[in-house]
Amino acid sequence: MYERKIPLNLNCGLDLIAEVLYGKWKIRLLWFINEGYKRPSELQRKIPEASRRVLNIQLKELEAHELVSKTIYAQVPPKVEYNLTEFGETLLPIISMLGKWGDENEERLRAVIVKQTTSP
Repeated sequence: MYERKIPLNLNCGLDLIAEVLYGKWKIRLLWFINEGYKRPSELQRKIPEASRRVLNIQLKELEAHELVSKTIYAQVPPKVEYNLTEFGETLLPIISMLGKWGDENEERLRAVIVKQTTSP
């Protein structure tokens, strides 16, 4: 069983958000599920640079944090769909605001990121 090396620090709202949303693809997964991409294969096509394993791990974490729900249909082959929970839907305005901020500052952010990755 997994044992944390660093103890949880849940002293403020930012710590709580970090515990729930940190993960390279989690915010995009929430956004795409809201956009109607509900099956794991659809999400994989929307985020091709992420491995299927990592997406599954992050979807499980989002489910454990009650942001998404997983529905398994009893058919052959099995069908799985993810949906935002009511709790998960409360994040959409915040994700939208973050995306808008990124769009408004795209040139500056891109320049800073490129500079950081190319400097020794």
